[in-house]
Formats: sequence, structure tokens, C-alpha cells
Amino acid sequence: MNPKDFMVLFSTCPDTDVAARIARSLVEERLVACVNVLPGVRSIYRWNETIEDETEVLLVMKTTAARAAAARERLVALHPYETPEAVALAVADGHDAYLRWVLNSTQSPSP
Repeated sequence: MNPKDFMVLFSTCPDTDVAARIARSLVEERLVACVNVLPGVRSIYRWNETIEDETEVLLVMKTTAARAAAARERLVALHPYETPEAVALAVADGHDAYLRWVLNSTQSPSP
């Protein structure tokens, strides 16, 4: 397995219900293999020239490089924010068995 063929995507959501809905959709659609839903993230950011300080839920999504663009597009379509976070980082290294599982989980099942 080449780790460079895998990506980790990140996004924040307003609450756990929205986060779970997005996570489940992306997994069901085989766009990502797994999503970690991390509640209680404190985000401080500038929006419309105001400094915001909000509690959000962080999504950490594992997928293949081949599925990353489609996952990002679907994430943005499902997301309630006007400008949702949708960033991806390349995987530098990883456990072969886990990477194989990510690959298998993001492919259509064989008939």
C-alpha cells in the first residue's frame, strides 16, 4: 500500500446531530471509510469582520486520494454552513492493513 494514495479530511459542524448525519451519509455512500466525530471543539475565527468563539464538532474522515474530491463535494452539499471547512491532508505513512481496509471500504462491493 502506498500511503500517498490516502487522505484525511477535516470539517467542523455546528452540533453532533449534523455531524452524525454527514458522517453517516459519507460512509454509507462509500466516499469515506471512517469518520471520527469529536464534540466539544472550541473554534475562534473571524467571520464578517467579527471574531467568533463557538463550540463545534470536528469530523476527521479517512478516504482514498481517488475519493477525496467526491467526498469533499458531497460534504459541502450536505453541510449547513455557508462556507464549510473542507480541507484534506495527505497521509505520509500508515499501517498497511488499515490502509487496505480504507481502500476496501471506499470501493463498491463486488457482485
